[in-house]
Amino acid sequence: MTDVLRDIIRRNRAGQTVAIPSVCSAHPDVVRASLGLAERLDRHVVIEATSNQVNQDGGYIGQTPHDFIRFVNDLADDAGIDRTRIIFGGDHLGPQAWRAQNADAAMAKAEVMVRDYVAAGFGKIHLDCSEGCAGDPAQLEDEITASRSARLARICCEVSDDVLFVVGTEVPPPGGARADENGDIPPTSPKAARQTLIAHDAAFGDLAENIGGLVVQPGVEFSPAAVHHMPKSRDPKLLSALADHPRVCLEAHSTDYQHPDVFPRLADLGFAFQKVGPALTFAYREALYALDQLRPTPGALAAVMEDVMCSAPEHWQSHYNGDDVTLKTLRHSGLADRIRYYWPHEMAQDAVKALRDEMSAPIPDSKLMTVFEKSVLDRAEGLRGAQIDRLIHAQIETALAPYFFKETA
Repeated sequence: MTDVLRDIIRRNRAGQTVAIPSVCSAHPDVVRASLGLAERLDRHVVIEATSNQVNQDGGYIGQTPHDFIRFVNDLADDAGIDRTRIIFGGDHLGPQAWRAQNADAAMAKAEVMVRDYVAAGFGKIHLDCSEGCAGDPAQLEDEITASRSARLARICCEVSDDVLFVVGTEVPPPGGARADENGDIPPTSPKAARQTLIAHDAAFGDLAENIGGLVVQPGVEFSPAAVHHMPKSRDPKLLSALADHPRVCLEAHSTDYQHPDVFPRLADLGFAFQKVGPALTFAYREALYALDQLRPTPGALAAVMEDVMCSAPEHWQSHYNGDDVTLKTLRHSGLADRIRYYWPHEMAQDAVKALRDEMSAPIPDSKLMTVFEKSVLDRAEGLRGAQIDRLIHAQIETALAPYFFKETA
């Protein structure tokens, strides 16, 4: 499994414009659309689960690592998609889900989790122990982070030798990333990136050869209401941090909503691993809400989702700020896409089913053109299945397709 990733790293470090998208989502339609696009393009794709989302306790989606892999493989089998093009990744694996406990207790839980991930078949393992547990500082120094990550790496390698580690973290602080005086997101400095990698090398010892990726900030980010587009002429020189590590590439998080030409540019800058998540569930919501406008009672789905989100505000309340009108807008169409946490709710599921049932008869193009872009309708024409599924998947594919840019030597 990791041979595919190592080949992409090798080609990228040799100067080729190549990268692989990592889809971080457990939404069935997002996974189906992602696998379908990869299949048609004859490309590999990484499907990732996070430590809060999937763990031995079920995570917030109620799945263990084995459950998640079975879930994705079942979707692939149902669609006739070759399982071998799927690479499974674990994201931010560490003590985060249990950091309210002390470090010993949280790390013991993390050890069980990473063992389960690797045993289930996850091969791309992002180890992230940068957040403090009870009694720790909020953010830990490289040496402690690396030591704890190495402890988890040893567990992984006891289970399988087909593991590729990604280390480092570059997540925005609470409230979103902070822009500089020009409105741009400052990239990680090469010096800081090099120090992170050196610290992990020292802590991993002979396991350091399994490190294949380093997470750094290239200058891409989004807040609930705005996208911070990467200045394409800027080169943060982060490849220089990898000068002594020819088998390591850079990994970019929060690349959602960027202009299509940013992704090959990131590849040229050494980012062979490019992660996307909220933009894809955002596209799913866009498609459903577009169809919601065409039914006899326009907005019925949105009304249900408003009730669901307001009855359980814990998934959005600490992420959005503003007056009542602004908060309502952000709940439904904020770029952070916190609405994604509510689709599994029983009321939401019933409302989506009602929408699908109402829209089961063919919808004429004259109506579809009022709520969908022509490019989405054209893409839907080339897909298989019921019309509503083709429209939803076409909207999702439109967001994901730029990550599958044409590779160049």
